[in-house]
Amino acid sequence: MSPRQLLRAMFDAAVASALPARRLAAFLPPRPQGRVLVVGVGKASAAMAQAVEAAWGDGLEGLVVTRYGHAAPCKSIEIVEAGHPMPDANGAAAAARMLAMAQGLHENDFVLALISGGGSALLTLPAPGLTLADKQAVNKTLLACGAAIDEINCVRKHLSAVKGGRLGAAAFPARLLTLLISDVPGDDPAVIASGPTVADASTFAQARAVLAKYSIAAPPAVTAYLARAENETPKPGDVRLARTETHMIATPLMALEAAAEAAREAGVTPIILADDIEGEARDVGKVMAAMARHAARRGVFQKPCVLLSGGETTVTVRGKGRGGRNVEFLLSLSLALKGEPNIYALAGDTDGVDGAEEIAGAVITPDTLARAASLGIRAADALDNNDAHSFFAALGDQVITGPTLTNVNDFRALLVL
Repeated sequence: MSPRQLLRAMFDAAVASALPARRLAAFLPPRPQGRVLVVGVGKASAAMAQAVEAAWGDGLEGLVVTRYGHAAPCKSIEIVEAGHPMPDANGAAAAARMLAMAQGLHENDFVLALISGGGSALLTLPAPGLTLADKQAVNKTLLACGAAIDEINCVRKHLSAVKGGRLGAAAFPARLLTLLISDVPGDDPAVIASGPTVADASTFAQARAVLAKYSIAAPPAVTAYLARAENETPKPGDVRLARTETHMIATPLMALEAAAEAAREAGVTPIILADDIEGEARDVGKVMAAMARHAARRGVFQKPCVLLSGGETTVTVRGKGRGGRNVEFLLSLSLALKGEPNIYALAGDTDGVDGAEEIAGAVITPDTLARAASLGIRAADALDNNDAHSFFAALGDQVITGPTLTNVNDFRALLVL
């Protein structure tokens, strides 16, 4: 097996380990008697709904919102596709319908919520007095400023009529079971998809602080709404969330462990560094390059070995290129390695989408910089322009999977031979 093939095999094993068809059924109770409402949001939510129908049968009622192209056929649960990473009218309309479906339920009713990454953009219902355009403007700025995902979602929750536990509170007094696929560092249910069904400890003051930290000039209606600080999100201990239960069915660490097993089967020593690495993608690339060189030169691990990690880096957008956090990490990594022999790497988003394009990530090899130079492409210029997708497309080194229908965050593997 070539280094490229081994890296792809580990990535595929990580993705496969988190597929709803494999993970979800074990967390379902027997089908409840009486009315059952299934709601969901995220890039994996349609596949989760499909797994629910396979386990519970036909005749279910519900609505799930997923990204365009990430639908899975269901018989009775309605699937709506909407915009991601930029919210759109489809997502707003679906969120309003979902909130209405959750209201007016009784204590003998049962709600199953299927939540996965991407839900913050997909389930967009502006708070009273705000418009979809207001939320789109704030969302666009937050995604480009280098803010961490928990900071972004803190703001999103406080501009929403459905996030931050509001959907869960609306379903009271029905019983509520939330099944989650984590795509965030730390696996915090309140951060995944901005936690529509779980209590939220963040505040309006913290949301204002995030905008101030990144010098974000929000639309006047947003600034005024956050300043009024009315109608806080449901907090821990809120009686409206007393009949809720939450289970994590797939996490980034589970995916890394699956990749580690694939490495062992190939005779490669796996080292899981962490599943929650954050920071600027290009800075993480430099650090990872130093670690890989250390492993290659000092013999600290039995070679061949692979350094595995997950988490969610950020990108502060300064250029005008086609980029994503995983390919930006790889471009920085390659520049820092400077053609170091016997080190190969793959980084990709397990949902198949790195940035805004249907490209999961890419692969680098010891000759990445040399091959680029032979084409007249300077890697440093591509990094300065946040144009890593164009860089790897020119080399034929992109990793393209299509929608994977799951999402356990970023995957990074550095193979040292």
